[in-house]
Amino acid sequence: MPAVPGLAPLPLSGLRVLDLTQIYNGPYATFLMAMAGAEVIKIEPIGGEYLRRRDGRAGAFMPFAMLNGCKKSISLNLKSDRGREIFLSLVEGADVVAENYSPGVMDRLGIGYDVLRQRNPRIVLASGSGYGQDGGYRNLMAMDLTVQAMSGVMSVTGYPDGPPTKAGAALCDFFGGVHLYGAIVTALYRRSQTGEGGRVDVAMLDAVYPAMASNIGMLYGERDDIPPRTGNRHGGLSLCPYNVYPAADGYIAIICNNDKHWQGLLAAMGRSDFAQDPRVRTMADRVANMDFVDAMVADFTRTLAKAELSPVLLNNKVPFAPVRDLPEVMQDPVLHERGTLFDVDHPTYGRLTLHGSALRFSDTETQPYSCSPDYGRDNAEIYGALGLDAADVARLRDEGTI
Repeated sequence: MPAVPGLAPLPLSGLRVLDLTQIYNGPYATFLMAMAGAEVIKIEPIGGEYLRRRDGRAGAFMPFAMLNGCKKSISLNLKSDRGREIFLSLVEGADVVAENYSPGVMDRLGIGYDVLRQRNPRIVLASGSGYGQDGGYRNLMAMDLTVQAMSGVMSVTGYPDGPPTKAGAALCDFFGGVHLYGAIVTALYRRSQTGEGGRVDVAMLDAVYPAMASNIGMLYGERDDIPPRTGNRHGGLSLCPYNVYPAADGYIAIICNNDKHWQGLLAAMGRSDFAQDPRVRTMADRVANMDFVDAMVADFTRTLAKAELSPVLLNNKVPFAPVRDLPEVMQDPVLHERGTLFDVDHPTYGRLTLHGSALRFSDTETQPYSCSPDYGRDNAEIYGALGLDAADVARLRDEGTI
């Protein structure tokens, strides 16, 4: 990308990442790197990354398109001797190798960290997994669902009288992906000080655990009547109101973190006469009378549509948000204006609404967006830079190396 006068390059410009990741966890980390300016080369097995192969009728192509924009794609059979040697040649000119195979796979392929470091002492090998590269759980098969179960996330999700429930979003995959990105840039910073690369290990289980801080806190409290699952109420049942309430046309989330918020809500409801009511005067009072408070708030919210409730609550400085469905969010003009979301005509999948990076850097160039690549699209470019001509590439294809 040409330099723009007055603007700094993107912070990861000049870095080359060899991306062996698949599905959600690793690809999100490398997507963030690509959006921050790194050259990310997605190295796909014969047949393509697994996410490409899911049933397109269910929209499975969409996550692939979302997580692999601004990347290049090459095909390479790492199980072959020739493919492994080509990969190691690429490592010599790379900064990062990112992977989220099961622990031990890199070593079995003959491209573990010790091998990579011999070819390039400055390389950073970043490994994302469900349970880490060591420990008693390392060999358990890990998916977002299983890590939600293993971590306790499912145990605290749902209603008190219902079963443990998975979160609707793939929390563990993406918490792990964000932490993997953070680990990579931390290792790169250390390399800038020492000149040495290193290996980083991020487990989804480790990454998601702190998100349950409220639920964990209740284990140390004096109360023993708090159920493990609290529905839409606060995980530790220490805040009230804190719930999702009915509106005339849907639902609205309201939270009062302090007495000032509560006083604002009373004003919005036209119930300032309750300001000194001993059942609701303090947070402790409201928590002790949670059913009464929730019924009181619901009686108010169900009389108005979400669009009518929003200005009343906003003007009285009450923390709230209407509960929106995905089509509403995807069409939000504010998110499109900020560049969080944007529409593209994808050459393979048609018109899509995609997302940018949540990481914003002031006074930098903007990464021109490119759609997720066709499988093996950049074979000629990447392998040509290694000195392989068109005939060499054709032979690699014929022998099953690419």
